[in-house]
Amino acid sequence: MSQTRCGFVALIGAPNAGKSTLINALVGEKVSIVTRKAQTTRSTVRGVAIRGEAQIVFVDTPGLFAPKRRLDRAMVASAWGAAADADALALLIDARKEAASQTLTEETEAILATLKDSRTPKVLVLNKIDLMERARLLELSARLNAALPFLETFMIAAATGDGLDRLADHLALMLPEGPWLYPEDQIAEAPIRSLAAEITREKLFERLHDELPYQATVETDSWKDQPDGSARVEQTVFVTREGHRKIVIGEGGRTIKAIGTAARKDISEAHGATVHLFLHVKVREHWQDDPERYRAMGLDFPKG
Repeated sequence: MSQTRCGFVALIGAPNAGKSTLINALVGEKVSIVTRKAQTTRSTVRGVAIRGEAQIVFVDTPGLFAPKRRLDRAMVASAWGAAADADALALLIDARKEAASQTLTEETEAILATLKDSRTPKVLVLNKIDLMERARLLELSARLNAALPFLETFMIAAATGDGLDRLADHLALMLPEGPWLYPEDQIAEAPIRSLAAEITREKLFERLHDELPYQATVETDSWKDQPDGSARVEQTVFVTREGHRKIVIGEGGRTIKAIGTAARKDISEAHGATVHLFLHVKVREHWQDDPERYRAMGLDFPKG
């Protein structure tokens, strides 16, 4: 009988490199939000995938960038903490963006410089390779490996699934032998209440990504299972200004209704049963300075 394997793989990269899309594709279900707006993953989300005898626990980290605000610092600290604790690390690069110039971007150079001190086994993953010439991909791969040698380089398109089987098979072999940490049918560590809040926040940014700043968060206030198998879910969208509250609600409540309809569909799908979603919008001016809000998102509260 073959030996089982289990371990953690941290997905590291700049904002909007495609980490959330990749983890959802590898796991086969939505466990992390995907939006056009960068820096939308705030805490490490664990998705679980089975590959042969291996159980891979993927950690989707917040995008790495130069942090300025307290929330930004907490997000970046969370990302590097996940990388330090992982059994393997996959650096995800937006190949089209990175290949657009003759030199590496500042954010990629900063990530590579920090990774040089890490002893965690590392692979390079070039994402969004569709519509790119192979010569440009090979040139980019050589440039990145010259800056930091990787054990292996993979070229994928997370949105279409191209190259994902080979990547997943290799990651499974990088994990240590040992028993599985989660039941075979469990795909995410995050409880459904947390995932539901993340889904609603995804729909919020999808709808208002040009109008709404990052100082918006969603909390699941209550989750009540009903006798008919459905669930009644109450959530609150918190913004920092009255003007933002009006934007989220929209004229005649049309915007918040559309957000609720889209979120309800995905939450019901994730829950496997009908969900009745009720959304409220409130102003909480300085929520990003409240340690309790950080704990709710699974982040450590940075001091100073």
